[in-house]
Amino acid sequence: MFGNLLRLLGAAVAAGVLAAAIALPAVGGAGMGVKSTTDVLNLKPEDLEEPLLPEKTVIRDASGAKLAQFYYQNRESVKLDKVAPIMRQAIIAIEDFRFYEHGALDLEGSVRALMKNFQSGGVAQGGSSITQQYVKQVIFNKAETEEEKAAAIAPTVSRKLNELRYAMAVEQQNTKDQILEKYLNIAYFGASSYGIQAASKRFFDKPASELNLEEAATLAGAVQNPNATDPNLGKQQRAALLARRNVVLDRMAELGKITTQQAIEAKTKKLTYKDIAIPGGCEQSKYPYFCLYVQHEILNDPQFGKTEKARREFLNRGGLVIRTTLDTKMQKAAEKAIKKFVHASDKPVAAEALIEPGTGAIKAMAASRKFGGSKKKNESNYNLVADVAHGGGTGFQAGSTFKAFTLATALKEGMRYDDGINSGSSYQAGGYSDFKNCKGENVGDPSHVAHNSEGGGGFKTLRTGTWGSVNTFFLRLEQKVGLCDVVKTAKDLGIKRADGRKLSEVETFTLGVNEMDPVTVAAAYATFASRGSYCKPMAITSITDRTGKKTQFKPDCKQALDEKVADAVSGILSGVFTKGTMSGVGGIGRDAAGKTGTTDGSMTAWFAGYTPDLAGAVSLGDPRGSYTHPLRNIRIGGRYYGEVFGATISGRIWKETFLKALKGIEASSFTSPDMSQFGGCSGACAPKPPRKTHGEDGGPFEVPNGNDGGGDIPNIPDIPTGGGGTGIYPVTPGIARD
Repeated sequence: MFGNLLRLLGAAVAAGVLAAAIALPAVGGAGMGVKSTTDVLNLKPEDLEEPLLPEKTVIRDASGAKLAQFYYQNRESVKLDKVAPIMRQAIIAIEDFRFYEHGALDLEGSVRALMKNFQSGGVAQGGSSITQQYVKQVIFNKAETEEEKAAAIAPTVSRKLNELRYAMAVEQQNTKDQILEKYLNIAYFGASSYGIQAASKRFFDKPASELNLEEAATLAGAVQNPNATDPNLGKQQRAALLARRNVVLDRMAELGKITTQQAIEAKTKKLTYKDIAIPGGCEQSKYPYFCLYVQHEILNDPQFGKTEKARREFLNRGGLVIRTTLDTKMQKAAEKAIKKFVHASDKPVAAEALIEPGTGAIKAMAASRKFGGSKKKNESNYNLVADVAHGGGTGFQAGSTFKAFTLATALKEGMRYDDGINSGSSYQAGGYSDFKNCKGENVGDPSHVAHNSEGGGGFKTLRTGTWGSVNTFFLRLEQKVGLCDVVKTAKDLGIKRADGRKLSEVETFTLGVNEMDPVTVAAAYATFASRGSYCKPMAITSITDRTGKKTQFKPDCKQALDEKVADAVSGILSGVFTKGTMSGVGGIGRDAAGKTGTTDGSMTAWFAGYTPDLAGAVSLGDPRGSYTHPLRNIRIGGRYYGEVFGATISGRIWKETFLKALKGIEASSFTSPDMSQFGGCSGACAPKPPRKTHGEDGGPFEVPNGNDGGGDIPNIPDIPTGGGGTGIYPVTPGIARD
């Protein structure tokens, strides 16, 4: 007891000495003794560096609804007039009741607080002024290391002296209302709530402007020792907070801010802490994969900071409002379609991206697995829909979706719809020089034999070869137009590997040996839909900073294909729904085009398709390794499949998604192909059919019926059978089977 008294008296004397040095000039005393004291202690105002406070960043969808938030400290700064007057009265009453009457230090208030605390045996009233407390909070918030943080709150005379110098400058440069506003926004209230607005929402689910008496007293009581009164930590802390609230109410009554009766009535009320959740990061977002994409767009872009650390602070501390392209109607359509065919508990994973042609706006990103770190729940801890640069994995081989790039190259180089090639049931390069990469190196592989499913072959045109997805035809077509030209077309349409490595420019490039992600493939196919205009995938439309300054982001587009070439590609890919590998699934009742993709042995299965208004890509594969865990003899979505092809599940997911995503949107039409340029054939016409002895003559071009010897099988039954396709490429396993 005696020791405590000595400590308190010593603190009072120290406070008195320091207060005398700065309080006397404030009331006009300018004697030599005061001047000597201030000179000795160097108690002169010193400017305080006041960095911007960490503020919560909110990510919103295209309609403005919140989809995620990031924060280093859960804070929403507000103006003082947005804080209820009763809240201002409560905090001043308990922390610094003469706040509007004194300078940087209140000698009278400090001594009274010390004596009051001694009498109560605890800390009933604050000793430091609100200005001093604000200064301490600023210094503490600036601290980057644990040592700096400890020094910011160390009970030393030197720290108090520095604090006073800064407080003097703050008092000179700000009005009392401005200081109070700053204090209320920087103070920590417990329960991960920084600033009065965040605390009011966290504790009571209301803005600070609507706080009532007992709520204001609760928050005013919390700032003195927020960890000891943190209601989120348990019953003991809640009891301490309730007791502290009642101390505030008594003090307000003592000062005449409320009546004794009001204090008595308020003290009878329970602690109404509501524990409102403050989710942060993508794991707690409703749309985690899209959230991850947005997060990495910020973290990867130097315009948001020179270093990765600076960009992360910009996101977590900047108080930004990030408006995005996400369309929740389309997002839900994709999620429901995936859920219908693939379960979250399945080992194979389905992932889908939807992109708007002409802008590159990502409208949806969905996957069959939930995002999270629980292996037991079969969750994914990376972005299943995007590439490594956006938090994703290495992707899956895209299979015959790559044949569209070879088709586009052939049309670009002057071939017509009915130009074709006589392709057998197998293909083998005649020499290493049959294929050259873009460095001019020979990459042909005469030792590799590619096959079609169940044999087959014959003369195939650009149309029939595409509709039947004939492997040997596309290898010969790639050889004819040049591997490098096909690679360049793919790159012009934004194609790059999901793992960030360089594209594998090999003989089987057209069969989709490169690992891809749905966002990249969807954006490439959106180029055909927008008549050759490739737009970089876009997730962010605007960023508004804490000051209200708004930065708009426009689509990043280029003309990658001639309009007529893109139209011609769409003309052929439209037939995939009626005459090709999706004919067993069918179309969506409006203009649509697309391409299936299945790798050898059904290791992965894709479908990429588009309308004039929307493009999408669906991948299906096993993240444990598609080569060791193929899609054969397997249950997916509660159904058994002997073998999975591009149209079996991925194509059906795409169709189901588009039917719902485009519902209510007026159907647009593709621009008809210029048949004067692409109709008929030039120098590679089909051989005349043999004269038939009965039945009608053969038509000018073939229409595949059933399995034509390609990779994907059209008219797929519910439980697929049959199969076959290209053999396994010796360097990169799992190449396209269709």
